[in-house]
Amino acid sequence: MSFLAIDVGNTRLKWALYAVPRPHAAVLAHGVEFLDHIDKLAEGPWAALAAPRRMLGCVVAGDIVRRRIEEQMEIWDVAAQWVVPHAAEAGITNGYDFPARLGADRWVAMIGAWHHMLGQGPARPMVVVMVGTAVTVDAVDASGKFLGGLILPGHGIMLRALESGTAGLHVPTGDVREFPTNTSDALTSGGTFAIAGAVERMLEHMRRHCGAEPKCIMTGGAGWKMAPSMSIQFELVDNLIFDGLLQMAEHRFIEKISL
Repeated sequence: MSFLAIDVGNTRLKWALYAVPRPHAAVLAHGVEFLDHIDKLAEGPWAALAAPRRMLGCVVAGDIVRRRIEEQMEIWDVAAQWVVPHAAEAGITNGYDFPARLGADRWVAMIGAWHHMLGQGPARPMVVVMVGTAVTVDAVDASGKFLGGLILPGHGIMLRALESGTAGLHVPTGDVREFPTNTSDALTSGGTFAIAGAVERMLEHMRRHCGAEPKCIMTGGAGWKMAPSMSIQFELVDNLIFDGLLQMAEHRFIEKISL
């Protein structure tokens, strides 16, 4: 029973076709497209794919983009299913004031991170960081309860905001330095250390709240940019949202079939 997982961010769509909707399933095909190009999926990379039996996706780019993707999926006889955060799923309890308003990508990433951690040892508090167009820093305690999290601009948004709001500053191609001595390095370093500082502050909150050292898991297209500038221990995990979608798919599809 093949399974199509789709992760739609603010700038790109990533997809993967798996042999079954189960963690660690074999990958049959995968790809990535900028959102400007998704209207060509059906006649492009999806044209040669065998029709998936099940599909589950995570979309943060809005309803218009979601409908465009669904139009591309009309080449197959498969129902489009999109993640909406609930009060609890796949081991994680949602502590948001209004659970359904939590970003679907944050919810799926937390589920993926939780099971990734359990695959390495016992449960412990964790901080899940996604570095992309926006940056999210989310806290989960050792029982699997999502306590809350931070949202801040990613590198690009920070730099463009400075460029548009100040005179004489332009988006740089600088390096991260401890003591920047030119404007390009100062801007690049400022954005990087702002993100690093948010992560470190959340870890501090978690140590105080949980009385234990939390595990930090980082993901996202720009996660590798942060790695050299982090002063704390963390694990960089690729495709954390796909891991979460596979966990959710196993609970939703496999269990339903076995009933």
